[in-house]
Amino acid sequence: MFRRLNSVPLQGRLIAAYIIVILLPTVAVSYYSYQQINTTYIQDTRLKSIDTLQNEKQTILTQLETMERAAQLAVSDKAVIQYLTENQDKPTAELIEFNENSYARLAQIQINNPSILHLRLYSNSPKTYEIWPIILQESRITDAPWYAQVHGLGDREAWYMQRSDLALDRNDSSRPLEPDPPKLSLLRELELPKGHHAGVIQVDMRLADLAPQTFGKSQEDNSRLLLLDGGGGHVAPPLTEDRYTRLAEELLRDPAAQSDGGSAQYRADGQAYLLTSIPLERLGAQLVQVVSLEKMLQDTGRARNLIIIATVAFIVLVSLITYLANSIILKNLRKLTQAMKQMRKGELPPMVQVEGGEIGELAYHFNRMSGTINELIAQAVRKQALMKEAELRTLYSQIDAHFLYNTLENIKMLAEIEDQRQISDALTSLGGMMRYNFKWGGEYVTLSQELRHIRNYIEVMNIRFDEPVQLQVDIPAAYNELELLKMSLQPIVENAFKHGWKEEQGERLLSIRVEDEDERTVCIIVQDNGYGMPLTVMEELNERLQQVSDTEPTERSASSSTSTNRLPVTEQRSSTSADPVHASQQNGYGLLNVQRRIRLFFGNEYGLYVQSSAGEGTDVSLHLPKIILAGGDIRHETTTDY
Repeated sequence: MFRRLNSVPLQGRLIAAYIIVILLPTVAVSYYSYQQINTTYIQDTRLKSIDTLQNEKQTILTQLETMERAAQLAVSDKAVIQYLTENQDKPTAELIEFNENSYARLAQIQINNPSILHLRLYSNSPKTYEIWPIILQESRITDAPWYAQVHGLGDREAWYMQRSDLALDRNDSSRPLEPDPPKLSLLRELELPKGHHAGVIQVDMRLADLAPQTFGKSQEDNSRLLLLDGGGGHVAPPLTEDRYTRLAEELLRDPAAQSDGGSAQYRADGQAYLLTSIPLERLGAQLVQVVSLEKMLQDTGRARNLIIIATVAFIVLVSLITYLANSIILKNLRKLTQAMKQMRKGELPPMVQVEGGEIGELAYHFNRMSGTINELIAQAVRKQALMKEAELRTLYSQIDAHFLYNTLENIKMLAEIEDQRQISDALTSLGGMMRYNFKWGGEYVTLSQELRHIRNYIEVMNIRFDEPVQLQVDIPAAYNELELLKMSLQPIVENAFKHGWKEEQGERLLSIRVEDEDERTVCIIVQDNGYGMPLTVMEELNERLQQVSDTEPTERSASSSTSTNRLPVTEQRSSTSADPVHASQQNGYGLLNVQRRIRLFFGNEYGLYVQSSAGEGTDVSLHLPKIILAGGDIRHETTTDY
């Protein structure tokens, strides 16, 4: 197979490769886009359905509260309760007064709440006179399907949903039939005294007023809102087709259909539907919206077909263009290939004459390359000789660090023999500093290693002071393994020695402490009790520090010296000047070098900040990322538990 493929001309292979390279991603992207469109549409439809259902549910809950409030107002009037439970005939005057006052208030409840269809109070007392249509005898409802449900309710309430049109008072021929549309009834039992059945309260509301979107006539063509009661039945809104109600009933019977937050996709009669439901806990019912997905599937199918047609047309067009382009390109490429073969054999080919385009530029550089190959060969020979010579000189100039350490140990032993403890301690500290400087295994060290070097530096520098510098360290144990750049604190301490204290100053204090700034940043503060610097000088120094960027090159040679504070000659000569302004202006070079290294390795959000005032010392804040070296691994965490 591979032999046959290699026998195909390069032009044919390139065209085939272009087609494959374009076809595979296009097919993958088209399939992914098609799936995403479907998923997005279904998700949008689901969210829209949930929003519709939530709005309808809120309307229903508001109407339920209206019904409960009407029932409560009806029984809150003591005169009404006394009238319903009276066991004796009332005088005519009392009946007239009751009708004009208490009954008028009952009628006003229904007038104030137009959505309430009926407010009825049924009395179990045979002495109660009926006042149509609110106060009635309980014997009228003994045949009602919900009558047995009312007995024993006590203080509770019951809800009954009537799903079809009925006629009230069918057995009473003296009264005309009253239309009774599909409705929801609130039922409560009157117990006066406690435990004694005295009557029933019934508050009715049309389903069209209870759930206007569900039972209205403005539903969309491809969706239906349904109300399913707890018994598995449904109340069909107007103009609702049977397939919607049938699917909704299947949703209630299938628990798996509600596993995705009350949403499920169904196929019925060859069509796809999305069903979404939310519960109505107070009624023991569910609100369901059924949405047909057929239109969406048809639209996405057409989009898929258009993508396929466009892909095929694009591949044909690219194939034609590729064929013509390769015919032109490969002609010049063959010339260049022949010249390369001659050069591979060690022959210098003649100039390749190709004009224009990338191949022409490649031929030009090939001609230049062939003209300089001989020069490069000669230069390579000379460079190899120079490198060997440089290696020999480097070997001759190397200093054995162990020789220096052993020499310092010998001098230290002589000082101890002569009982020169101060000199012996200074040599010990100096040896530690040399080991720290010579052993440059990397850019990063721990805070404890840097502090050990600073202690050695202070021990050596204290020789020049009558009043030695006192170092105070306030660092939690958890930050001993904090990672920082090597020689990043030593230049700050060195500035304190060179510029911070006057010769005649008495007690010299230097403190180093660590403070948390946030979950990702830690601050190391180096504070001295020197004479500080004026406000203008401090602001100028901070401005210079803030101008340093992580793209600015840093002096790598500083990392291999004994200190990153490499001051110019003028600065070194005047570093002990008593002029605080002049000295403070010069000590910025070491801080700028540290600032460049910090921002180069960690970023512009980290670095130095100086706080000082004349006569009150100087605070240098070193802001670093909170990186803890634990178990030999560098772990970048945002918590304090490392």
